[in-house]
Amino acid sequence: MIKAYVKSDKGKIREMNQDYYYISTSLDEIQLYILADGMGGYNGGEIASSLAVKTAKKYIENNFKQIEKDKDSIIQLLASSMEYANMVVYEKSKENTELQGMGTTLEICLIYNNKVYIGHIGDSRIYRIRNVFIRKLTQDHSYVQKLVKEGTITKEQAEHHPQKNMLMKALGCNVFVEPDVMVKGFLKDDILIMCSDGLTNLVDQETIYKMANENIERAPKKLVELANERGGYDNTTVIVIKNI
Repeated sequence: MIKAYVKSDKGKIREMNQDYYYISTSLDEIQLYILADGMGGYNGGEIASSLAVKTAKKYIENNFKQIEKDKDSIIQLLASSMEYANMVVYEKSKENTELQGMGTTLEICLIYNNKVYIGHIGDSRIYRIRNVFIRKLTQDHSYVQKLVKEGTITKEQAEHHPQKNMLMKALGCNVFVEPDVMVKGFLKDDILIMCSDGLTNLVDQETIYKMANENIERAPKKLVELANERGGYDNTTVIVIKNI
């Protein structure tokens, strides 16, 4: 059985919340969890994130029944849903000059048969807690992550780098997009945390682990409150999912 809890907040500085999410109820046939952090002037980010989440969700739900339920087919379904969402957001941005350049991150977790199928683009993150360890399952598509990979800066330096929020890849900004797609085990008592960078820019991995492990029901609210206490410079969304 899967239990999920969520909290989303606009923070202390922003006028509107450009994060958008969807979480399945425990009775839904497909266990689907989606998070997007939109960007773009005026209300572009808000439109990009909600459009991406709704489009990907609908695509997966419409096609899940038809596919073989093997690993490759589900991974392909996730990739296709993100490519389709990318096209929809990109086309929308062309309709209106105020929406030009809008885009969004997109995280998808589809849970099926004790596995989590993950789709990822941007710098929102997915973590998994198993036993006493927390592990980041996604790699940020950011300029700073590229520098870490190249060995130019350390992971510690990356956390406070001035160009931390510069994305190398986002959904809806180009005609084509290549999301990261993967499959991981999701066993009994495992916990998944999906979050926008409003959290990870202000709260470290150990604190995320501690709060999620203590109480999954209260963790999203407490983590968002902590991010706001530390400045709340951005919208913050946290989804915590446990395999009970």
